[in-house]
Amino acid sequence: MRLILASASPRRLDLLARIGVIPDEIVPADIDESVPAGELPRDHALRLAREKAMAIAAEHPNDLVLAADTVVAVGRRILPKVEDEATLRVCMRLLSGRRHRVLTGIALAAPGQPLRTRLGETMIAMKRLSDDEMDYYASHGEWRGKAGGYALQGYGEVYVRQIAGSYSNVVGLPLAETRLLLKSAGYPIA
Repeated sequence: MRLILASASPRRLDLLARIGVIPDEIVPADIDESVPAGELPRDHALRLAREKAMAIAAEHPNDLVLAADTVVAVGRRILPKVEDEATLRVCMRLLSGRRHRVLTGIALAAPGQPLRTRLGETMIAMKRLSDDEMDYYASHGEWRGKAGGYALQGYGEVYVRQIAGSYSNVVGLPLAETRLLLKSAGYPIA
Protein backbone atom coordinates (compact mmCIF):
# COMPACT_ATOMS: atom_id res chain seq x y z
CA MET A 1 0.00 0.00 0.00
CA ARG A 2 1.61 3.27 -1.16
CA LEU A 3 1.43 6.31 1.10
CA ILE A 4 1.63 9.85 -0.24
CA LEU A 5 2.29 12.76 2.09
CA ALA A 6 0.44 15.82 0.80
CA SER A 7 2.86 18.23 2.47
CA ALA A 8 6.27 19.72 1.76
CA SER A 9 6.93 20.21 5.48
CA PRO A 10 10.23 18.64 6.53
CA ARG A 11 8.93 18.63 10.11
CA ARG A 12 6.00 16.38 9.16
CA LEU A 13 8.34 14.02 7.37
CA ASP A 14 10.61 13.85 10.46
CA LEU A 15 7.63 13.28 12.76
CA LEU A 16 6.32 10.43 10.61
CA ALA A 17 9.75 8.78 10.76
CA ARG A 18 9.43 8.74 14.56
CA ILE A 19 6.54 6.28 14.23
CA GLY A 20 8.28 4.28 11.55
CA VAL A 21 6.40 5.74 8.59
CA ILE A 22 8.29 6.73 5.46
CA PRO A 23 5.97 8.01 2.70
CA ASP A 24 6.50 6.54 -0.74
CA GLU A 25 6.07 9.97 -2.29
CA ILE A 26 5.70 13.60 -1.24
CA VAL A 27 3.20 15.59 -3.29
CA PRO A 28 2.38 18.96 -1.71
CA ALA A 29 -1.19 20.12 -2.24
CA ASP A 30 -1.67 23.56 -3.73
CA ILE A 31 -4.98 24.86 -2.42
CA ASP A 32 -6.38 28.23 -1.39
CA GLU A 33 -5.67 28.53 2.35
CA SER A 34 -7.52 31.80 2.92
CA VAL A 35 -9.89 32.00 5.88
CA PRO A 36 -13.54 32.65 4.98
CA ALA A 37 -15.32 35.15 7.21
CA GLY A 38 -16.67 33.46 10.32
CA GLU A 39 -14.77 30.17 9.93
CA LEU A 40 -13.65 28.92 13.33
CA PRO A 41 -10.05 27.71 13.86
CA ARG A 42 -10.89 24.01 14.32
CA ASP A 43 -13.16 24.03 11.25
CA HIS A 44 -10.46 25.81 9.25
CA ALA A 45 -7.73 23.28 10.15
CA LEU A 46 -9.97 20.31 9.35
CA ARG A 47 -11.28 21.83 6.10
CA LEU A 48 -7.79 22.54 4.79
CA ALA A 49 -6.58 19.03 5.68
CA ARG A 50 -9.61 17.51 3.90
CA GLU A 51 -9.15 19.70 0.81
CA LYS A 52 -5.43 18.86 0.59
CA ALA A 53 -6.09 15.13 0.93
CA MET A 54 -8.89 15.18 -1.65
CA ALA A 55 -6.84 17.25 -4.14
CA ILE A 56 -3.94 14.80 -4.11
CA ALA A 57 -6.21 11.72 -3.90
CA ALA A 58 -7.89 12.87 -7.13
CA GLU A 59 -4.47 12.61 -8.84
CA HIS A 60 -3.53 9.34 -7.05
CA PRO A 61 -6.79 7.40 -6.57
CA ASN A 62 -5.09 4.07 -5.78
CA ASP A 63 -2.88 5.35 -2.95
CA LEU A 64 -3.30 6.43 0.65
CA VAL A 65 -2.98 10.20 0.93
CA LEU A 66 -2.14 11.83 4.25
CA ALA A 67 -2.63 15.59 4.62
CA ALA A 68 -2.47 18.00 7.53
CA ASP A 69 -2.83 21.67 8.32
CA THR A 70 -1.74 23.45 11.49
CA VAL A 71 -3.46 26.58 12.78
CA VAL A 72 -2.47 28.85 15.66
CA ALA A 73 -5.49 30.54 17.24
CA VAL A 74 -6.00 33.17 19.92
CA GLY A 75 -9.66 32.80 20.80
CA ARG A 76 -11.50 32.73 17.47
CA ARG A 77 -8.72 34.59 15.66
CA ILE A 78 -6.56 32.53 13.30
CA LEU A 79 -2.99 33.78 13.09
CA PRO A 80 -1.33 33.81 9.66
CA LYS A 81 1.67 31.90 8.38
CA VAL A 82 4.29 34.58 8.91
CA GLU A 83 6.38 35.67 5.94
CA ASP A 84 7.70 39.08 7.07
CA GLU A 85 9.02 40.63 10.26
CA ALA A 86 6.17 43.14 10.62
CA THR A 87 3.62 40.30 10.70
CA LEU A 88 5.86 38.36 13.11
CA ARG A 89 5.83 41.25 15.57
CA VAL A 90 2.04 41.58 15.37
CA CYS A 91 1.70 37.86 16.15
CA MET A 92 4.27 37.96 18.97
CA ARG A 93 2.51 40.89 20.64
CA LEU A 94 -0.78 39.05 20.40
CA LEU A 95 0.70 35.82 21.86
CA SER A 96 2.76 37.58 24.54
CA GLY A 97 1.56 36.72 28.05
CA ARG A 98 -1.47 34.81 26.77
CA ARG A 99 -2.74 31.32 26.16
CA HIS A 100 -3.41 30.14 22.65
CA ARG A 101 -4.33 26.92 20.87
CA VAL A 102 -2.49 25.03 18.19
CA LEU A 103 -4.85 22.91 16.11
CA THR A 104 -3.78 20.42 13.49
CA GLY A 105 -6.35 18.89 11.21
CA ILE A 106 -5.34 15.55 9.69
CA ALA A 107 -7.07 13.83 6.79
CA LEU A 108 -6.44 10.44 5.26
CA ALA A 109 -7.87 9.43 1.89
CA ALA A 110 -7.86 5.68 1.21
CA PRO A 111 -9.05 3.98 -1.97
CA GLY A 112 -12.66 2.85 -1.68
CA GLN A 113 -13.03 4.21 1.86
CA PRO A 114 -14.58 7.37 3.27
CA LEU A 115 -12.20 10.22 4.07
CA ARG A 116 -10.98 9.96 7.68
CA THR A 117 -10.15 13.01 9.79
CA ARG A 118 -8.79 13.76 13.23
CA LEU A 119 -7.94 16.95 15.08
CA GLY A 120 -5.03 17.54 17.41
CA GLU A 121 -5.36 20.38 19.90
CA THR A 122 -2.68 21.73 22.22
CA MET A 123 -2.94 24.67 24.63
CA ILE A 124 0.15 26.83 25.06
CA ALA A 125 0.86 29.59 27.56
CA MET A 126 3.44 32.06 26.30
CA LYS A 127 5.43 34.26 28.68
CA ARG A 128 5.17 38.03 28.42
CA LEU A 129 7.73 39.04 25.82
CA SER A 130 9.96 42.10 26.04
CA ASP A 131 10.99 44.08 22.96
CA ASP A 132 14.52 42.64 23.36
CA GLU A 133 13.13 39.09 23.34
CA MET A 134 11.11 39.83 20.22
CA ASP A 135 14.22 41.30 18.54
CA TYR A 136 16.25 38.23 19.50
CA TYR A 137 13.64 35.85 18.15
CA ALA A 138 13.14 37.85 14.95
CA SER A 139 16.89 37.74 14.27
CA HIS A 140 16.88 33.94 13.92
CA GLY A 141 14.45 33.75 11.00
CA GLU A 142 13.03 30.33 11.95
CA TRP A 143 9.59 31.94 12.15
CA ARG A 144 9.32 32.37 8.38
CA GLY A 145 6.44 30.30 7.00
CA LYS A 146 5.29 29.17 10.46
CA ALA A 147 1.69 29.49 11.62
CA GLY A 148 1.65 32.19 14.29
CA GLY A 149 5.31 32.91 13.65
CA TYR A 150 7.07 30.62 16.08
CA ALA A 151 8.63 27.19 16.16
CA LEU A 152 8.26 25.28 19.41
CA GLN A 153 11.05 22.94 18.31
CA GLY A 154 13.43 25.88 17.91
CA TYR A 155 14.19 29.18 19.61
CA GLY A 156 10.47 29.73 20.24
CA GLU A 157 10.48 27.06 22.96
CA VAL A 158 12.27 29.38 25.38
CA TYR A 159 9.18 31.63 25.52
CA VAL A 160 6.68 28.88 26.36
CA ARG A 161 5.66 28.72 30.03
CA GLN A 162 3.27 25.80 29.75
CA ILE A 163 2.07 23.27 27.21
CA ALA A 164 -1.00 21.08 27.62
CA GLY A 165 -1.41 18.45 24.94
CA SER A 166 0.66 16.96 22.18
CA TYR A 167 4.09 18.44 21.52
CA SER A 168 4.19 16.82 18.07
CA ASN A 169 0.88 18.55 17.27
CA VAL A 170 2.54 21.95 17.76
CA VAL A 171 5.47 20.91 15.57
CA GLY A 172 2.98 20.01 12.82
CA LEU A 173 1.54 16.50 13.15
CA PRO A 174 -0.06 14.90 16.22
CA LEU A 175 1.51 11.46 16.15
CA ALA A 176 -1.04 9.55 18.26
CA GLU A 177 -3.92 10.70 16.06
CA THR A 178 -1.95 10.14 12.84
CA ARG A 179 -1.01 6.61 13.88
CA LEU A 180 -4.67 5.80 14.61
CA LEU A 181 -5.77 7.13 11.21
CA LEU A 182 -3.17 5.07 9.37
CA LYS A 183 -4.02 1.89 11.33
CA SER A 184 -7.75 2.37 10.70
CA ALA A 185 -7.09 2.42 6.94
CA GLY A 186 -5.06 -0.78 7.08
CA TYR A 187 -1.64 0.82 6.74
CA PRO A 188 1.00 -1.52 8.25
CA ILE A 189 2.16 0.30 11.37
CA ALA A 190 3.12 -1.07 14.78
